[in-house]
Amino acid sequence: MKRLSALLSSEKDSAGMPVEVYLCLSRHGSPQGFRRQGSCARVRRRVGASVASAGATVAGFYQRVMMRLEDKRWVAYLYVKAVDLSTGKCRWNKRRIGVLGAKSQMTARQARSKLERITGHGRRGAIERITDGPLITLGRFTRQYFFPLREGSSWKEATAETRKSAIEQDILQKFGELPLSAIDKVMLQAHLNDLASRLSEGRVRHARLYLKAIFEEAVEQELLSKNPAGKLALPKQLRPVDRTTLTWDQLRLVLGSVSLRDRILLTLDMTETFRPSELFALRWKSFDRCARTLSVTHTAYRGKLRDFGKTKRSLRTVYLPDGLANELWLWKQDCGDVDVEAFIFPNARKRNGAKTNGFLRTDNYRARVLKKIGQQLGLPKLNFQVLRRTIATLAQTKGGVKDVQAILGHSKADTTVNVYMQPIEAGVKQTLDAIYSELTKRNEMPGS
Repeated sequence: MKRLSALLSSEKDSAGMPVEVYLCLSRHGSPQGFRRQGSCARVRRRVGASVASAGATVAGFYQRVMMRLEDKRWVAYLYVKAVDLSTGKCRWNKRRIGVLGAKSQMTARQARSKLERITGHGRRGAIERITDGPLITLGRFTRQYFFPLREGSSWKEATAETRKSAIEQDILQKFGELPLSAIDKVMLQAHLNDLASRLSEGRVRHARLYLKAIFEEAVEQELLSKNPAGKLALPKQLRPVDRTTLTWDQLRLVLGSVSLRDRILLTLDMTETFRPSELFALRWKSFDRCARTLSVTHTAYRGKLRDFGKTKRSLRTVYLPDGLANELWLWKQDCGDVDVEAFIFPNARKRNGAKTNGFLRTDNYRARVLKKIGQQLGLPKLNFQVLRRTIATLAQTKGGVKDVQAILGHSKADTTVNVYMQPIEAGVKQTLDAIYSELTKRNEMPGS
């Protein structure tokens, strides 16, 4: 097989001596490593005795992306090469980015375009030199290496943008321009303590989690010998997480102060505790009046319809109480568009030349309807998260934990209990009275 020798860099080391790094490529561009008798020897010979004797380790860092077909799916891989110029040793690490899509749904060109959008690489198989190990900054490593790995594997599309934004604001804004080797545990802990004084508990916990993951990846790629964020302590003085809930009277007050469409929409949301992405994607074909059911087959997120939800239980069929099913049927007669493909709660206007009205946007509805209602009624807070938390809390007296979990569409009962369910003061008092009553109950004597 024909082999090509590609010059990756030509520069000078700290002693002013020239350093050249070559990479041998096959005809198809796959990495074959450095030739033992070629560039590796040349690197060792030209680095210079002064650097080697000082024990300096300067890692050349390269990355490339590749795509191939596996089980009728386009799968992306990231190759990273770390080169220790003081020893001449080099090593390619192959990491699976994730599935780009099925072959039946996208061509090879479409798959490559998606890969380029994820990784920022303009050419398939192109070698990119990041920088020397001690000089690579946290920002560049995170954006060009950590993000692509997470976006294609463990991060869903819906949460990737949110997580990247949080990392940019809470981590890279402070440390983005610093070299990886210049960041230590003391700096990270001080920054975490500062975040705790300004941000919510959830933001601080996520920042700590992201720091550990980013530096752990750097250690795995041999850019660092130790993870400085490995033993970061969570600050004790954390701002409390918002746990606002409403009462039954407040919920009824909300329903009594809105128009017909909003009353049915909010009644449906309060009863079935839909996420807004599930609620606004409902179509009339999902409604079965005879069976009293409503099926969630898609979700709406940032102007796009998706055939998947936040959890495995998001796409589900729910039971409708008779009264709610009848109200939904009356709304169908009143809304005007009864086509099976029409949205149950359509937008007020057509967009981009569409023949039918699209779905409502969560952020628009929250700002234009819920926020105004909350202010008019003097409620502490009103949004979809508050409504879901409220129903989860009040439903404790109406059913068991498993029942509430099914209603909320959670995959784990822990989320239902620890995040959404809040203690009810009257219920706590009643439980304490019952415990005390049992403890002080006198045993009845036979014949008494």
